[in-house]
Amino acid sequence: MKKANLAISLCVMFLLGVGLGIASKLLDIYTTNLGNIFSQMSIWILIGTIIAVFSATKTKAALNIFVFCIGMLIAYYVTAELTASVYSIAFLYGWAAFSACSPIFAVFTWRTKEKGAFGTMISFGILLVTLIISVVLFDGPRVYDIVIMIVLAYFLFLQKVKR
Repeated sequence: MKKANLAISLCVMFLLGVGLGIASKLLDIYTTNLGNIFSQMSIWILIGTIIAVFSATKTKAALNIFVFCIGMLIAYYVTAELTASVYSIAFLYGWAAFSACSPIFAVFTWRTKEKGAFGTMISFGILLVTLIISVVLFDGPRVYDIVIMIVLAYFLFLQKVKR
């Protein structure tokens, strides 16, 4: 039964990634503000954090995030091809590298809910990295980056998780 639950969970994460990948590309094409938000890292760090911290185990967090990222990546770039829209091969490589590293990120993120200094340090690290990425890669932070970071801080520091 546990293997069936894991398979269902992974299918849901993959489909969520596919759905958000398609939505993200379509928002890039047809909107400005929402397209900008979903093209930057802060929203994906927030979504990944939520998935990781609510996963039951470190292993499930790693698997959930990896499958989610792969679904998102495939769907985004397949949608880009099908719509003949512009995209950067450099960003494709960057997102592929991020996806490859995502299980490690997920395990550390999952550990933010452990008691002690280590979890707190990781939480601050996630917020710092989110801020640095928005500044270095995307000329931010913008208002929505700040809002996303506030929500991220809530999930990292205030949200209780039963394990």
